[in-house]
Amino acid sequence: MRSQHPDNDMRVAVVNDSKLAAESLRKVVADSGRHEVAWIAEDGAEAVQRCSRDRPDIVLMDLIMPGMDGVEATRRIMAEAPCAIVVVTASVTGNAAKVFEAMGAGALDAINTPILGLHGDGAGHAALLHKIDVVARLIEAPKRMAHMPPVAPPNPCAAPGGCPPLIALGASTGGPAALQTILAPLPADLPAAVVIVQHVDEQFARSFAEWLNEQTALDVRLAQPGDRPRPGRVLVAGREEHLIMTAGATLEYTPEPADYPYRPSVNVFFESLARHWRGQAVGVLLTGMGRDGGNGLLALRQAGCYTIAQDRASSAIYGMPKAAAELGAAVEILELPAIGPALLKTLTQPLKAQ
Repeated sequence: MRSQHPDNDMRVAVVNDSKLAAESLRKVVADSGRHEVAWIAEDGAEAVQRCSRDRPDIVLMDLIMPGMDGVEATRRIMAEAPCAIVVVTASVTGNAAKVFEAMGAGALDAINTPILGLHGDGAGHAALLHKIDVVARLIEAPKRMAHMPPVAPPNPCAAPGGCPPLIALGASTGGPAALQTILAPLPADLPAAVVIVQHVDEQFARSFAEWLNEQTALDVRLAQPGDRPRPGRVLVAGREEHLIMTAGATLEYTPEPADYPYRPSVNVFFESLARHWRGQAVGVLLTGMGRDGGNGLLALRQAGCYTIAQDRASSAIYGMPKAAAELGAAVEILELPAIGPALLKTLTQPLKAQ
């Protein structure tokens, strides 16, 4: 029976080879009063089959399982019966490489498995329910975002001001793998700064930056308040607050807009960049669920920046780049492997917005 909260009522599937863990997750969902358990699968292969027959709203996916693990199950589900997937594992930080591999395959987020026991884990249960609620809002967000008008920036990105070239990358579902593909071939002496806004939980942001640092010759670190973008360095949004560019060309965090469904928001960063960055800038919008980043990419294009959106075929989820394409926000729509070379070409032979 459906709950009495239709705006927040999710059908949640549980995938876990531990019967104790599966029962604990089932109980958290069932006792919430807001969501219902769609089904329970004992391994990745069963989860793929069940999703094809009865697609839930959200899958709580175990990471380490015999046979087909959570990474491969996520990849198969996103290819055959895509839905929102949250990785649930004993230690997100301890399994960071596989967690971000799963996120690259299409998982939205990750969370530690609530501690099991006779008396339960109140904080862990609350965190899991909060995560489900956040994903529920993200699923509904495209409907609310579809008609939000883009912000017309007052200042052109190309205006002189002594700032280095800047590459701004926005991503969500499937983003880790896409970012890895783009950053891997870039040289350590890249004559541009890079700033990334990836939808990732604040508590896992540091692990994400450390993992990404291992995938590229560039220096990757979390963006701190007051940081200035510099060539050869990648700064990653590291809080649930929104990362913004200030008029002084420094990075800061802001809680506003407070009711925005995406945190941190690609739109908020791109729009602030369009307003305040005084050097050459390139905006890139990658794979992701929803519409975040589309309006922001349009603001960058209107400000004279070169803009790129990932194409449908190479996107794990063609939501965010599709929104950009529909708005006419992208100067070019490129397959993922072509984006890195296009960025290098842009830095040596600046391309103009059309």
